[in-house]
Amino acid sequence: MTKMLFLLIILGGLGAAGFYGSEFLTHLNGSGYVLIGIDQWSLETSLIVFMGILIVVFFGMYIGFRLLGWTLRLPKQIKKRVATNKLNISQQALIKGLIDSAEGNWENAEDILIKHASHSGAPLIHYLTAARAAQSRGAFDKRDEYLQFAAEHGSDSEIAVGLTQAELNLSGEQYDEALKTLTRLHSLNPKQANVLRLLHLTYQKVGDWQALRSLIPSLNTHKVLMEAELKLIETEVFSNLLKEAAERRDRNALQTLWSEMPMSIKVMRGVAAIYFAAMIDVGAGANIEDELVKNLSANWNDTLLVLFGNIASLNPAVQLEIAERWLIGHTNDAILLMVLGKLSVQLVDYAKAQRYLQQSISIEPNVQSYRLLGDLALTQNDALAASQFYKQGLELASGELVNRIEYLG
Repeated sequence: MTKMLFLLIILGGLGAAGFYGSEFLTHLNGSGYVLIGIDQWSLETSLIVFMGILIVVFFGMYIGFRLLGWTLRLPKQIKKRVATNKLNISQQALIKGLIDSAEGNWENAEDILIKHASHSGAPLIHYLTAARAAQSRGAFDKRDEYLQFAAEHGSDSEIAVGLTQAELNLSGEQYDEALKTLTRLHSLNPKQANVLRLLHLTYQKVGDWQALRSLIPSLNTHKVLMEAELKLIETEVFSNLLKEAAERRDRNALQTLWSEMPMSIKVMRGVAAIYFAAMIDVGAGANIEDELVKNLSANWNDTLLVLFGNIASLNPAVQLEIAERWLIGHTNDAILLMVLGKLSVQLVDYAKAQRYLQQSISIEPNVQSYRLLGDLALTQNDALAASQFYKQGLELASGELVNRIEYLG
Protein backbone atom coordinates (compact mmCIF):
# COMPACT_ATOMS: atom_id res chain seq x y z
CA MET A 1 0.00 0.00 0.00
CA THR A 2 2.86 2.40 0.85
CA LYS A 3 4.67 1.57 -2.37
CA MET A 4 1.52 2.19 -4.43
CA LEU A 5 1.00 5.56 -2.77
CA PHE A 6 4.64 6.47 -3.45
CA LEU A 7 4.18 5.52 -7.14
CA LEU A 8 1.05 7.69 -7.45
CA ILE A 9 2.89 10.62 -5.94
CA ILE A 10 5.69 10.22 -8.49
CA LEU A 11 3.21 9.98 -11.36
CA GLY A 12 1.40 13.04 -10.11
CA GLY A 13 4.65 14.93 -9.78
CA LEU A 14 5.79 14.01 -13.29
CA GLY A 15 2.40 14.88 -14.75
CA ALA A 16 2.45 18.25 -13.04
CA ALA A 17 6.01 18.85 -14.23
CA GLY A 18 5.03 17.99 -17.83
CA PHE A 19 1.98 20.26 -17.73
CA TYR A 20 3.82 23.25 -16.34
CA GLY A 21 6.75 22.63 -18.69
CA SER A 22 4.37 22.63 -21.67
CA GLU A 23 2.73 25.84 -20.48
CA PHE A 24 6.13 27.42 -20.02
CA LEU A 25 7.24 26.52 -23.53
CA THR A 26 3.95 27.72 -25.02
CA HIS A 27 4.47 31.15 -23.42
CA LEU A 28 7.91 31.24 -24.98
CA ASN A 29 6.25 30.95 -28.47
CA GLY A 30 8.16 27.76 -29.15
CA SER A 31 7.81 24.17 -28.13
CA GLY A 32 11.58 23.54 -28.42
CA TYR A 33 13.14 20.53 -30.06
CA VAL A 34 15.64 17.69 -29.38
CA LEU A 35 18.19 16.36 -31.92
CA ILE A 36 19.95 13.03 -31.34
CA GLY A 37 22.57 11.81 -33.83
CA ILE A 38 24.18 8.35 -33.89
CA ASP A 39 26.61 7.74 -36.76
CA GLN A 40 24.59 8.39 -39.94
CA TRP A 41 21.33 8.24 -38.04
CA SER A 42 19.60 11.21 -36.47
CA LEU A 43 16.39 11.77 -34.50
CA GLU A 44 14.66 15.09 -34.17
CA THR A 45 11.53 15.67 -32.09
CA SER A 46 9.89 18.26 -29.94
CA LEU A 47 10.94 18.67 -26.35
CA ILE A 48 7.49 17.76 -25.03
CA VAL A 49 7.40 14.50 -27.00
CA PHE A 50 10.92 13.64 -25.86
CA MET A 51 9.98 14.22 -22.24
CA GLY A 52 6.90 12.02 -22.74
CA ILE A 53 9.10 9.28 -24.20
CA LEU A 54 11.46 9.55 -21.21
CA ILE A 55 8.57 9.20 -18.81
CA VAL A 56 7.21 6.16 -20.68
CA VAL A 57 10.70 4.54 -20.81
CA PHE A 58 11.27 5.25 -17.09
CA PHE A 59 8.02 3.64 -16.08
CA GLY A 60 8.53 0.77 -18.51
CA MET A 61 11.93 0.02 -17.02
CA TYR A 62 10.60 0.44 -13.49
CA ILE A 63 7.75 -2.00 -14.11
CA GLY A 64 10.14 -4.38 -15.92
CA PHE A 65 12.60 -4.44 -13.03
CA ARG A 66 9.77 -4.91 -10.55
CA LEU A 67 8.45 -7.87 -12.55
CA LEU A 68 11.97 -9.32 -12.79
CA GLY A 69 12.48 -8.96 -9.03
CA TRP A 70 9.10 -10.54 -8.29
CA THR A 71 9.91 -13.42 -10.69
CA LEU A 72 13.26 -14.05 -9.00
CA ARG A 73 11.70 -13.96 -5.53
CA LEU A 74 8.75 -16.15 -6.46
CA PRO A 75 10.36 -19.59 -5.73
CA LYS A 76 11.55 -18.41 -2.33
CA GLN A 77 8.13 -16.96 -1.49
CA ILE A 78 6.42 -20.17 -2.56
CA LYS A 79 8.82 -22.20 -0.42
CA LYS A 80 8.22 -19.89 2.52
CA ARG A 81 4.45 -20.11 2.08
CA VAL A 82 4.62 -23.91 1.92
CA ALA A 83 6.80 -24.01 5.06
CA THR A 84 4.37 -21.71 6.85
CA ASN A 85 1.45 -23.92 5.89
CA LYS A 86 3.30 -27.01 7.08
CA LEU A 87 4.16 -25.28 10.34
CA ASN A 88 0.51 -24.37 10.90
CA ILE A 89 -0.54 -27.93 10.13
CA SER A 90 2.11 -29.33 12.50
CA GLN A 91 0.93 -27.02 15.28
CA GLN A 92 -2.62 -28.22 14.81
CA ALA A 93 -1.31 -31.81 14.77
CA LEU A 94 0.53 -31.20 18.03
CA ILE A 95 -2.64 -29.95 19.70
CA LYS A 96 -4.59 -32.93 18.32
CA GLY A 97 -1.87 -35.33 19.45
CA LEU A 98 -1.85 -33.90 22.97
CA ILE A 99 -5.64 -34.20 23.16
CA ASP A 100 -5.56 -37.81 21.91
CA SER A 101 -2.84 -38.64 24.39
CA ALA A 102 -4.81 -37.11 27.26
CA GLU A 103 -7.90 -39.07 26.20
CA GLY A 104 -5.99 -42.35 25.98
CA ASN A 105 -6.01 -42.65 22.18
CA TRP A 106 -2.35 -43.67 22.20
CA GLU A 107 -1.94 -44.98 18.65
CA ASN A 108 -3.74 -42.01 17.07
CA ALA A 109 -1.58 -39.66 19.13
CA GLU A 110 1.61 -41.40 17.97
CA ASP A 111 0.61 -41.39 14.31
CA ILE A 112 -0.31 -37.72 14.09
CA LEU A 113 2.62 -36.52 16.21
CA ILE A 114 5.28 -38.44 14.31
CA LYS A 115 3.77 -37.64 10.89
CA HIS A 116 4.10 -33.88 11.40
CA ALA A 117 7.15 -33.74 13.70
CA SER A 118 9.67 -32.94 10.93
CA HIS A 119 7.76 -29.77 9.95
CA SER A 120 7.14 -28.56 13.48
CA GLY A 121 8.76 -25.63 15.17
CA ALA A 122 8.99 -27.82 18.29
CA PRO A 123 9.80 -31.37 17.11
CA LEU A 124 11.09 -32.24 20.59
CA ILE A 125 7.58 -31.97 22.04
CA HIS A 126 6.20 -34.18 19.27
CA TYR A 127 8.73 -36.95 19.92
CA LEU A 128 8.55 -36.80 23.72
CA THR A 129 4.75 -36.89 23.70
CA ALA A 130 4.78 -39.76 21.20
CA ALA A 131 7.23 -41.62 23.47
CA ARG A 132 4.82 -41.27 26.41
CA ALA A 133 1.97 -42.53 24.23
CA ALA A 134 4.02 -45.55 23.13
CA GLN A 135 4.92 -46.26 26.77
CA SER A 136 1.26 -46.14 27.75
CA ARG A 137 0.35 -48.86 25.25
CA GLY A 138 3.38 -50.98 26.16
CA ALA A 139 5.34 -50.39 22.94
CA PHE A 140 8.77 -49.98 24.55
CA ASP A 141 10.68 -50.38 21.26
CA LYS A 142 8.72 -47.53 19.69
CA ARG A 143 9.17 -45.48 22.84
CA ASP A 144 12.95 -45.84 22.67
CA GLU A 145 12.88 -45.01 18.95
CA TYR A 146 10.99 -41.79 19.56
CA LEU A 147 13.34 -40.85 22.39
CA GLN A 148 16.28 -41.36 20.02
CA PHE A 149 14.61 -39.05 17.49
CA ALA A 150 14.08 -36.50 20.25
CA ALA A 151 17.76 -36.63 21.18
CA GLU A 152 18.77 -36.11 17.54
CA HIS A 153 16.43 -33.13 17.09
CA GLY A 154 17.23 -31.49 20.42
CA SER A 155 20.99 -31.27 20.83
CA ASP A 156 20.61 -28.70 23.60
CA SER A 157 17.81 -30.62 25.34
CA GLU A 158 19.74 -33.58 26.71
CA ILE A 159 18.42 -33.07 30.23
CA ALA A 160 14.78 -32.86 29.07
CA VAL A 161 15.07 -35.97 26.90
CA GLY A 162 16.96 -37.86 29.60
CA LEU A 163 14.41 -36.96 32.27
CA THR A 164 11.55 -38.18 30.10
CA GLN A 165 13.42 -41.40 29.38
CA ALA A 166 14.17 -41.99 33.07
CA GLU A 167 10.60 -41.21 34.08
CA LEU A 168 9.24 -43.67 31.53
CA ASN A 169 11.75 -46.31 32.62
CA LEU A 170 10.64 -45.87 36.20
CA SER A 171 6.96 -46.19 35.38
CA GLY A 172 7.81 -49.29 33.33
CA GLU A 173 9.78 -50.74 36.29
CA GLN A 174 13.00 -50.67 34.27
CA TYR A 175 15.01 -49.47 37.23
CA ASP A 176 18.51 -50.32 35.98
CA GLU A 177 17.94 -48.34 32.78
CA ALA A 178 16.49 -45.42 34.74
CA LEU A 179 19.46 -45.44 37.11
CA LYS A 180 21.94 -45.47 34.22
CA THR A 181 20.27 -42.47 32.58
CA LEU A 182 19.90 -40.50 35.81
CA THR A 183 23.49 -41.13 36.87
CA ARG A 184 24.64 -39.65 33.55
CA LEU A 185 22.31 -36.64 33.91
CA HIS A 186 23.47 -36.08 37.49
CA SER A 187 27.08 -35.95 36.32
CA LEU A 188 26.05 -33.32 33.73
CA ASN A 189 24.08 -31.17 36.19
CA PRO A 190 24.35 -32.19 39.88
CA LYS A 191 21.96 -29.39 40.93
CA GLN A 192 19.05 -30.21 38.60
CA ALA A 193 16.04 -30.66 40.90
CA ASN A 194 14.08 -33.13 38.75
CA VAL A 195 17.16 -35.29 38.25
CA LEU A 196 17.65 -35.42 42.02
CA ARG A 197 13.96 -36.19 42.58
CA LEU A 198 13.90 -39.10 40.12
CA LEU A 199 17.29 -40.34 41.32
CA HIS A 200 16.08 -40.65 44.92
CA LEU A 201 12.94 -42.49 43.75
CA THR A 202 15.10 -44.91 41.75
CA TYR A 203 17.43 -45.58 44.71
CA GLN A 204 14.33 -46.36 46.79
CA LYS A 205 13.04 -48.79 44.17
CA VAL A 206 16.34 -50.68 43.84
CA GLY A 207 17.02 -50.53 47.57
CA ASP A 208 20.38 -48.76 47.31
CA TRP A 209 20.11 -47.13 50.73
CA GLN A 210 23.75 -46.10 50.98
CA ALA A 211 23.52 -44.20 47.69
CA LEU A 212 20.27 -42.57 48.82
CA ARG A 213 21.91 -41.55 52.08
CA SER A 214 24.68 -39.84 50.09
CA LEU A 215 22.02 -38.00 48.06
CA ILE A 216 20.15 -36.60 51.09
CA PRO A 217 22.37 -33.48 51.50
CA SER A 218 21.71 -32.50 47.85
CA LEU A 219 17.97 -33.08 48.26
CA ASN A 220 18.05 -30.77 51.26
CA THR A 221 20.31 -28.09 49.76
CA HIS A 222 18.33 -27.74 46.54
CA LYS A 223 14.91 -27.94 48.25
CA VAL A 224 13.79 -30.87 46.11
CA LEU A 225 11.46 -32.18 48.81
CA MET A 226 9.58 -30.72 51.72
CA GLU A 227 11.19 -31.03 55.12
CA ALA A 228 8.67 -33.62 56.32
CA GLU A 229 9.25 -35.77 53.21
CA LEU A 230 12.99 -35.54 53.64
CA LYS A 231 12.72 -36.62 57.27
CA LEU A 232 10.68 -39.67 56.26
CA ILE A 233 13.27 -40.61 53.63
CA GLU A 234 16.11 -40.21 56.11
CA THR A 235 14.27 -42.42 58.60
CA GLU A 236 13.68 -45.05 55.91
CA VAL A 237 17.34 -44.93 54.88
CA PHE A 238 18.72 -45.48 58.39
CA SER A 239 16.14 -48.17 59.15
CA ASN A 240 17.10 -50.16 56.07
CA LEU A 241 20.82 -49.65 56.58
CA LEU A 242 20.40 -50.99 60.13
CA LYS A 243 18.51 -54.01 58.78
CA GLU A 244 21.23 -54.70 56.21
CA ALA A 245 23.93 -54.49 58.89
CA ALA A 246 21.84 -56.76 61.13
CA GLU A 247 21.54 -59.35 58.33
CA ARG A 248 25.33 -59.28 57.95
CA ARG A 249 25.66 -59.43 61.75
CA ASP A 250 28.06 -56.51 61.41
CA ARG A 251 28.37 -55.11 64.91
CA ASN A 252 30.75 -52.28 63.95
CA ALA A 253 28.46 -51.11 61.13
CA LEU A 254 25.50 -51.09 63.54
CA GLN A 255 27.35 -48.97 66.08
CA THR A 256 28.67 -46.59 63.42
CA LEU A 257 25.22 -46.05 61.96
CA TRP A 258 23.75 -45.43 65.40
CA SER A 259 26.44 -42.87 66.23
CA GLU A 260 25.89 -41.02 62.94
CA MET A 261 22.11 -41.05 63.20
CA PRO A 262 20.35 -37.73 64.01
CA MET A 263 18.73 -37.68 67.45
CA SER A 264 15.33 -36.98 65.89
CA ILE A 265 15.51 -40.43 64.25
CA LYS A 266 17.07 -42.23 67.22
CA VAL A 267 14.04 -41.48 69.38
CA MET A 268 11.66 -43.12 66.88
CA ARG A 269 10.44 -46.37 68.39
CA GLY A 270 10.75 -48.47 65.27
CA VAL A 271 14.29 -47.37 64.45
CA ALA A 272 15.51 -47.80 68.04
CA ALA A 273 13.92 -51.26 68.18
CA ILE A 274 15.79 -52.34 65.01
CA TYR A 275 19.12 -51.21 66.46
CA PHE A 276 18.68 -52.70 69.94
CA ALA A 277 17.32 -56.00 68.55
CA ALA A 278 20.24 -56.26 66.11
CA MET A 279 22.82 -55.57 68.82
CA ILE A 280 21.24 -58.19 71.08
CA ASP A 281 21.22 -60.65 68.18
CA VAL A 282 24.98 -60.24 67.57
CA GLY A 283 25.68 -60.80 71.29
CA ALA A 284 26.33 -57.15 72.16
CA GLY A 285 23.27 -56.62 74.32
CA ALA A 286 25.35 -55.65 77.36
CA ASN A 287 26.80 -52.76 75.33
CA ILE A 288 23.39 -51.18 74.74
CA GLU A 289 21.78 -51.95 78.09
CA ASP A 290 22.25 -48.50 79.61
CA GLU A 291 21.09 -46.73 76.45
CA LEU A 292 18.06 -48.99 76.19
CA VAL A 293 17.18 -48.20 79.83
CA LYS A 294 17.38 -44.45 79.09
CA ASN A 295 15.29 -44.86 75.96
CA LEU A 296 12.63 -46.81 77.85
CA SER A 297 12.55 -44.31 80.70
CA ALA A 298 11.96 -41.48 78.21
CA ASN A 299 9.64 -43.35 75.81
CA TRP A 300 7.84 -46.31 77.38
CA ASN A 301 7.35 -48.96 74.73
CA ASP A 302 6.34 -52.64 74.87
CA THR A 303 8.74 -53.69 72.09
CA LEU A 304 11.73 -52.08 73.79
CA LEU A 305 10.61 -53.59 77.10
CA VAL A 306 10.65 -57.09 75.61
CA LEU A 307 14.10 -56.39 74.13
CA PHE A 308 15.33 -55.31 77.57
CA GLY A 309 14.21 -58.69 78.94
CA ASN A 310 16.23 -60.42 76.17
CA ILE A 311 19.54 -58.77 77.10
CA ALA A 312 22.14 -61.14 78.49
CA SER A 313 23.22 -58.66 81.13
CA LEU A 314 26.60 -58.74 82.83
CA ASN A 315 24.72 -58.14 86.08
CA PRO A 316 21.27 -59.84 85.93
CA ALA A 317 20.44 -58.83 89.51
CA VAL A 318 20.84 -55.13 88.67
CA GLN A 319 18.85 -55.71 85.50
CA LEU A 320 15.96 -57.10 87.56
CA GLU A 321 16.27 -54.24 90.04
CA ILE A 322 15.92 -51.67 87.29
CA ALA A 323 12.87 -53.43 85.88
CA GLU A 324 11.25 -53.63 89.33
CA ARG A 325 11.65 -49.88 89.78
CA TRP A 326 9.50 -49.40 86.68
CA LEU A 327 6.62 -51.05 88.53
CA ILE A 328 6.12 -47.78 90.43
CA GLY A 329 4.69 -46.11 87.37
CA HIS A 330 3.47 -49.24 85.53
CA THR A 331 1.88 -51.45 88.17
CA ASN A 332 -0.61 -53.15 85.86
CA ASP A 333 1.61 -53.53 82.80
CA ALA A 334 1.27 -57.18 81.73
CA ILE A 335 4.37 -57.03 79.50
CA LEU A 336 6.52 -55.59 82.29
CA LEU A 337 5.32 -58.33 84.67
CA MET A 338 6.16 -60.96 82.04
CA VAL A 339 9.67 -59.51 81.68
CA LEU A 340 10.10 -59.48 85.45
CA GLY A 341 9.06 -63.14 85.54
CA LYS A 342 11.58 -63.99 82.83
CA LEU A 343 14.43 -62.16 84.63
CA SER A 344 13.50 -63.86 87.91
CA VAL A 345 13.76 -67.26 86.20
CA GLN A 346 17.28 -66.37 85.05
CA LEU A 347 18.17 -65.58 88.68
CA VAL A 348 16.63 -68.92 89.73
CA ASP A 349 14.08 -67.14 91.93
CA TYR A 350 11.22 -69.39 90.85
CA ALA A 351 8.71 -68.24 93.44
CA LYS A 352 9.05 -64.61 92.40
CA ALA A 353 9.01 -65.63 88.74
CA GLN A 354 5.75 -67.55 89.16
CA ARG A 355 4.16 -64.65 91.01
CA TYR A 356 5.07 -62.12 88.33
CA LEU A 357 3.97 -64.37 85.46
CA GLN A 358 0.61 -65.19 87.03
CA GLN A 359 0.03 -61.48 87.71
CA SER A 360 0.79 -60.80 84.04
CA ILE A 361 -1.77 -63.39 82.90
CA SER A 362 -4.41 -62.11 85.33
CA ILE A 363 -4.11 -58.64 83.84
CA GLU A 364 -3.83 -59.68 80.19
CA PRO A 365 -3.28 -63.31 79.11
CA ASN A 366 -0.34 -63.62 76.74
CA VAL A 367 1.36 -66.54 75.05
CA GLN A 368 4.83 -65.67 76.33
CA SER A 369 3.80 -65.76 79.99
CA TYR A 370 2.09 -69.14 79.50
CA ARG A 371 5.22 -70.52 77.82
CA LEU A 372 7.46 -69.26 80.63
CA LEU A 373 5.14 -70.78 83.26
CA GLY A 374 5.23 -74.09 81.37
CA ASP A 375 9.04 -74.00 81.26
CA LEU A 376 9.11 -73.16 84.96
CA ALA A 377 6.80 -76.07 85.80
CA LEU A 378 9.04 -78.46 83.83
CA THR A 379 12.05 -77.16 85.73
CA GLN A 380 10.20 -78.09 88.92
CA ASN A 381 9.30 -81.54 87.46
CA ASP A 382 5.58 -80.74 87.29
CA ALA A 383 4.75 -82.13 83.84
CA LEU A 384 0.99 -81.95 84.34
CA ALA A 385 1.06 -78.21 85.19
CA ALA A 386 3.51 -77.60 82.34
CA SER A 387 1.23 -79.27 79.79
CA GLN A 388 -1.70 -77.26 81.12
CA PHE A 389 0.19 -73.97 80.69
CA TYR A 390 1.38 -74.93 77.18
CA LYS A 391 -2.18 -75.89 76.23
CA GLN A 392 -3.54 -72.55 77.42
CA GLY A 393 -0.82 -70.75 75.53
CA LEU A 394 -1.58 -72.68 72.32
CA GLU A 395 -5.30 -71.98 72.65
CA LEU A 396 -4.60 -68.29 73.12
CA ALA A 397 -2.21 -68.25 70.13
CA SER A 398 -4.71 -70.09 67.89
CA GLY A 399 -7.50 -67.75 68.96
CA GLU A 400 -5.34 -64.75 68.06
CA LEU A 401 -4.55 -66.35 64.70
CA VAL A 402 -8.23 -66.97 63.94
CA ASN A 403 -9.09 -63.39 64.87
CA ARG A 404 -6.35 -62.10 62.59
CA ILE A 405 -7.55 -64.23 59.67
CA GLU A 406 -11.13 -63.05 60.18
CA TYR A 407 -9.91 -59.45 60.33
CA LEU A 408 -7.98 -59.86 57.10
CA GLY A 409 -10.96 -61.60 55.50
